[in-house]
Amino acid sequence: MKLIKLLIVLAATTYLFGCASGAKQENITYQSMQKAKYAQELNKNVALDTVSGGRETNPMWTSEISNQSFLGALRNSLSNQGLYSDKGRYNLQVAMVGVDKPLVGFDMTVTTRVRYTLVDTKTNQKVFEELVVAPHTATVGDAFVAVTRLRLANEGSAKKNIENFLRRLAQLKIEPQQVSLVK
Repeated sequence: MKLIKLLIVLAATTYLFGCASGAKQENITYQSMQKAKYAQELNKNVALDTVSGGRETNPMWTSEISNQSFLGALRNSLSNQGLYSDKGRYNLQVAMVGVDKPLVGFDMTVTTRVRYTLVDTKTNQKVFEELVVAPHTATVGDAFVAVTRLRLANEGSAKKNIENFLRRLAQLKIEPQQVSLVK
Protein backbone atom coordinates (compact mmCIF):
# COMPACT_ATOMS: atom_id res chain seq x y z
CA MET A 1 0.00 0.00 0.00
CA LYS A 2 2.83 2.41 0.88
CA LEU A 3 4.57 1.48 -2.34
CA ILE A 4 1.46 2.31 -4.37
CA LYS A 5 1.08 5.69 -2.64
CA LEU A 6 4.75 6.44 -3.23
CA LEU A 7 4.43 5.55 -6.92
CA ILE A 8 1.33 7.75 -7.26
CA VAL A 9 3.14 10.70 -5.63
CA LEU A 10 6.17 10.11 -7.84
CA ALA A 11 4.02 9.93 -11.00
CA ALA A 12 2.10 13.08 -10.03
CA THR A 13 5.31 14.97 -9.27
CA THR A 14 6.83 13.98 -12.61
CA TYR A 15 3.64 14.99 -14.42
CA LEU A 16 3.38 18.36 -12.69
CA PHE A 17 7.04 19.28 -12.69
CA GLY A 18 8.84 17.07 -15.22
CA CYS A 19 12.34 17.76 -16.44
CA ALA A 20 13.27 21.21 -17.63
CA SER A 21 14.20 21.76 -21.26
CA GLY A 22 15.85 24.81 -22.74
CA ALA A 23 14.31 27.34 -25.09
CA LYS A 24 14.24 25.96 -28.62
CA GLN A 25 15.77 27.95 -31.46
CA GLU A 26 12.84 27.33 -33.81
CA ASN A 27 10.41 28.71 -31.21
CA ILE A 28 12.49 31.85 -30.67
CA THR A 29 12.93 32.74 -34.34
CA TYR A 30 10.84 35.73 -35.38
CA GLN A 31 9.07 35.23 -38.69
CA SER A 32 6.89 37.81 -40.33
CA MET A 33 4.97 37.58 -43.56
CA GLN A 34 5.95 41.17 -44.27
CA LYS A 35 9.52 42.36 -44.38
CA ALA A 36 10.10 45.68 -42.68
CA LYS A 37 11.88 48.44 -44.59
CA TYR A 38 15.43 48.80 -43.37
CA ALA A 39 18.17 51.21 -44.39
CA GLN A 40 19.50 50.02 -47.76
CA GLU A 41 23.00 49.72 -46.28
CA LEU A 42 21.81 46.96 -43.94
CA ASN A 43 20.38 44.67 -46.64
CA LYS A 44 22.35 41.42 -46.58
CA ASN A 45 25.03 43.28 -44.67
CA VAL A 46 24.58 42.38 -40.96
CA ALA A 47 26.98 39.80 -39.55
CA LEU A 48 26.59 38.27 -36.11
CA ASP A 49 29.39 38.28 -33.62
CA THR A 50 28.64 36.25 -30.54
CA VAL A 51 25.82 36.11 -28.05
CA SER A 52 26.81 36.25 -24.41
CA GLY A 53 24.95 36.04 -21.13
CA GLY A 54 22.77 33.04 -21.92
CA ARG A 55 22.70 29.89 -19.83
CA GLU A 56 22.48 26.19 -20.54
CA THR A 57 19.50 24.41 -19.03
CA ASN A 58 20.00 22.00 -16.16
CA PRO A 59 17.17 19.45 -16.64
CA MET A 60 16.78 19.16 -12.87
CA TRP A 61 16.32 22.91 -12.39
CA THR A 62 14.63 25.46 -14.69
CA SER A 63 14.42 26.25 -18.38
CA GLU A 64 17.04 28.68 -19.69
CA ILE A 65 17.88 30.42 -22.96
CA SER A 66 21.28 29.32 -24.23
CA ASN A 67 23.65 31.52 -26.21
CA GLN A 68 23.55 29.00 -29.05
CA SER A 69 19.73 28.94 -29.29
CA PHE A 70 19.46 32.73 -29.17
CA LEU A 71 22.26 33.17 -31.73
CA GLY A 72 20.64 30.70 -34.14
CA ALA A 73 17.20 32.29 -33.73
CA LEU A 74 18.62 35.77 -34.25
CA ARG A 75 20.55 34.64 -37.36
CA ASN A 76 17.38 33.07 -38.79
CA SER A 77 15.31 36.15 -37.92
CA LEU A 78 17.83 38.46 -39.63
CA SER A 79 17.88 36.14 -42.66
CA ASN A 80 14.07 36.19 -42.84
CA GLN A 81 14.25 39.98 -43.04
CA GLY A 82 16.97 39.95 -45.72
CA LEU A 83 19.62 41.41 -43.42
CA TYR A 84 21.98 38.57 -42.54
CA SER A 85 25.37 37.98 -44.14
CA ASP A 86 28.31 35.90 -42.92
CA LYS A 87 30.69 38.76 -43.74
CA GLY A 88 28.55 41.86 -43.53
CA ARG A 89 29.87 45.36 -43.05
CA TYR A 90 27.81 45.77 -39.88
CA ASN A 91 28.71 43.51 -36.98
CA LEU A 92 25.99 42.79 -34.43
CA GLN A 93 27.11 42.10 -30.86
CA VAL A 94 24.49 40.70 -28.48
CA ALA A 95 24.54 40.43 -24.69
CA MET A 96 21.71 38.92 -22.68
CA VAL A 97 21.87 41.22 -19.69
CA GLY A 98 19.16 39.44 -17.73
CA VAL A 99 16.29 37.01 -17.84
CA ASP A 100 13.81 37.57 -15.02
CA LYS A 101 11.60 34.57 -14.38
CA PRO A 102 9.55 33.01 -11.62
CA LEU A 103 10.37 29.68 -10.03
CA VAL A 104 6.71 28.73 -9.56
CA GLY A 105 3.29 30.05 -10.49
CA PHE A 106 0.20 29.52 -12.57
CA ASP A 107 0.88 32.39 -14.95
CA MET A 108 4.61 32.64 -15.58
CA THR A 109 6.01 35.89 -16.90
CA VAL A 110 9.56 35.98 -18.20
CA THR A 111 11.25 39.27 -19.10
CA THR A 112 14.39 39.27 -21.24
CA ARG A 113 16.82 42.18 -21.28
CA VAL A 114 19.16 42.09 -24.27
CA ARG A 115 21.71 44.71 -25.35
CA TYR A 116 22.22 44.94 -29.10
CA THR A 117 25.22 46.81 -30.48
CA LEU A 118 25.69 47.28 -34.22
CA VAL A 119 29.17 48.34 -35.30
CA ASP A 120 30.27 49.56 -38.72
CA THR A 121 33.42 47.49 -39.30
CA LYS A 122 34.85 50.00 -41.79
CA THR A 123 34.76 52.95 -39.39
CA ASN A 124 34.59 51.00 -36.11
CA GLN A 125 31.69 53.31 -35.16
CA LYS A 126 28.68 52.14 -33.18
CA VAL A 127 25.66 52.87 -35.33
CA PHE A 128 23.10 51.33 -32.97
CA GLU A 129 23.17 50.42 -29.30
CA GLU A 130 20.07 49.70 -27.29
CA LEU A 131 18.81 47.60 -24.40
CA VAL A 132 15.61 45.86 -25.48
CA VAL A 133 13.25 44.62 -22.77
CA ALA A 134 10.45 42.17 -23.60
CA PRO A 135 8.07 40.37 -21.22
CA HIS A 136 5.93 37.36 -22.13
CA THR A 137 3.44 35.43 -20.01
CA ALA A 138 2.57 31.75 -20.43
CA THR A 139 -0.58 30.56 -18.68
CA VAL A 140 -1.90 27.22 -17.50
CA GLY A 141 -3.98 27.27 -20.70
CA ASP A 142 -0.72 27.24 -22.69
CA ALA A 143 0.73 24.30 -20.77
CA PHE A 144 -0.41 22.52 -17.63
CA VAL A 145 3.09 21.30 -16.69
CA ALA A 146 5.02 24.08 -14.94
CA VAL A 147 8.41 23.41 -16.57
CA THR A 148 6.80 23.47 -20.02
CA ARG A 149 4.98 26.72 -19.16
CA LEU A 150 8.30 28.30 -18.09
CA ARG A 151 9.98 27.19 -21.34
CA LEU A 152 7.11 28.69 -23.34
CA ALA A 153 7.44 31.95 -21.41
CA ASN A 154 11.21 31.97 -22.07
CA GLU A 155 10.69 31.35 -25.77
CA GLY A 156 7.93 33.94 -26.07
CA SER A 157 9.98 36.60 -24.32
CA ALA A 158 13.09 35.88 -26.41
CA LYS A 159 11.06 35.96 -29.63
CA LYS A 160 9.40 39.27 -28.67
CA ASN A 161 12.82 40.65 -27.80
CA ILE A 162 14.14 39.84 -31.29
CA GLU A 163 10.96 41.26 -32.85
CA ASN A 164 11.31 44.51 -30.86
CA PHE A 165 14.97 44.77 -31.84
CA LEU A 166 14.10 44.37 -35.53
CA ARG A 167 11.42 47.07 -35.22
CA ARG A 168 13.96 49.47 -33.71
CA LEU A 169 16.51 48.52 -36.37
CA ALA A 170 13.94 49.37 -39.06
CA GLN A 171 13.94 52.93 -37.68
CA LEU A 172 17.71 53.26 -38.09
CA LYS A 173 18.71 55.73 -40.80
CA ILE A 174 22.22 55.46 -42.18
CA GLU A 175 23.54 58.30 -44.27
CA PRO A 176 27.08 58.90 -45.54
CA GLN A 177 28.18 61.06 -42.59
CA GLN A 178 25.33 60.61 -40.17
CA VAL A 179 23.62 57.88 -38.20
CA SER A 180 20.36 58.50 -36.40
CA LEU A 181 17.27 56.83 -35.04
CA VAL A 182 13.94 58.28 -36.10
CA LYS A 183 11.88 59.08 -33.03
